[in-house]
Amino acid sequence: MTHAEKKPVIFCGDLNVAHEEIDLARPKGNRMNPGFSDEERASFSKLLGSGFTDTFRHFHPHEPGHYSWWSYRAGARANNVGWRIDYFGVSERFHSNLKSAHILPHVHGSDHCPVELNLA
Repeated sequence: MTHAEKKPVIFCGDLNVAHEEIDLARPKGNRMNPGFSDEERASFSKLLGSGFTDTFRHFHPHEPGHYSWWSYRAGARANNVGWRIDYFGVSERFHSNLKSAHILPHVHGSDHCPVELNLA
């Protein structure tokens, strides 16, 4: 039995991995770079497969262009050339409590922006 099956669990933070191609602006150019390597992506898939849900993708499964981190170089944020590497993950026991999940790119102060999870 996994932790996610025993207790309701939430994890959040900067996991430094873009899970799928939709989670970064330029997947082909970053294929083997840190944060988008096959090994990192497989490990993230394994985490999700152990009973966790990526809450943003739960609500926005096919929406491109949503990122939580941008390099300070070459106007990446202004041009929305970013990566979605900040997550809220929840165990299956929280599914009935999920209300919404958002990324807040209009909030500045870092090379990252806040991610938000609303539960009932």
